[in-house]
Amino acid sequence: MKKIQMVDLKGQYEGIKNEVNQGIQEVLEETSFINGPHVHGFQKELEEYLGVKHVIPCANGTDALQIAMMGLGLKPGDEVITADFTFAATVEVIALLQLTPVLVDVDPETFNIDPEEIKKAITPKTKAIVPVHLFGQTADMDAIMEIAREHDLYVIEDNAQAIGSNYHSKNGTSKAGTIGDIAATSFFPSKNLGCYGDGGAIFTNNDELAHTIRGIVNHGMYERYHHDVVGVNSRLDSFQAAVLRAKLKNLDLYNEARKEAAIKYTKALQDHEDIITPVRSGDCDTHVYHQYTLKIKNGKRDALAKHLQEKGIPFGVYYPIPLHRQKAYVDDRYNEKDFTVTNKLVEEVISLPMHTELDDEQIDYITASILDFLNK
Repeated sequence: MKKIQMVDLKGQYEGIKNEVNQGIQEVLEETSFINGPHVHGFQKELEEYLGVKHVIPCANGTDALQIAMMGLGLKPGDEVITADFTFAATVEVIALLQLTPVLVDVDPETFNIDPEEIKKAITPKTKAIVPVHLFGQTADMDAIMEIAREHDLYVIEDNAQAIGSNYHSKNGTSKAGTIGDIAATSFFPSKNLGCYGDGGAIFTNNDELAHTIRGIVNHGMYERYHHDVVGVNSRLDSFQAAVLRAKLKNLDLYNEARKEAAIKYTKALQDHEDIITPVRSGDCDTHVYHQYTLKIKNGKRDALAKHLQEKGIPFGVYYPIPLHRQKAYVDDRYNEKDFTVTNKLVEEVISLPMHTELDDEQIDYITASILDFLNK
């Protein structure tokens, strides 16, 4: 059996090696390293794939979130509601812009932001909601959009973990990241669509907002040396765009491979009393399994993690500390009783290796090792 990787980027590269190498060579020969032909090509191809009017590439996913909020004109003191159970980048940019983060609890099954908790958190200062499509599954966007319309709020989708997933609403099927006012994504190497460095993008169907965003990512310029808005320097470089173009053509195949691995994991593990396998809301195309995350009951998670380490099986705990307990974001407004789901999840979750190159032998070894330990 080949060595198990949490994410096997080298194995994936072998399958697209010629196209990636060709794209990188073209960038070198063109010497258009910033906003070159590959960047523009990738932008258009991603717009077509998502069915969205505007994709604005940028330097990374954290920038994408920050720029989205800048584009909406949010002001210091405005409140932005988001999930307590997610990576810090989501709340980090809210704080950086001197907005007020308002953290709320999540659904115990999907791990996504709970719309009922959003309702409780709305005040006259609330201006936006940031649902995070965690681990590859879209949040309950029908409920979230209804809340946003009722209270005249912006919806900023954090789509860093769910690119390619479908959301089936009463109005039809949409790709994750194309439902709210604006969305941000990351192309960090381990993402379902990842480059070989840092990269990100913003999506929107709003023409005026897209125009504003295009200026912000480029120092506030629409014409060289004319700075019309306060901007930043955040651009996707051409090398990363070349890699992403090669991978985008295969994204549905990559996501399908992840789903097949997830199905095999679930079949092997779903009947054990100490394990809760991931819940999928809706059809099989609604979850792209950026992570395959189990809940381990009865206080056995940490011991299982130690066992997996001894067996040479990588794992992740996403996330070990809720945001409301992080030193940077502690706030007297928060009460532990308002985060009962998140506080339990951080003690139970463990993510197994998940990538496009997993094979049956590896999955069998991983699941057998888990069951052997829990059955002792």
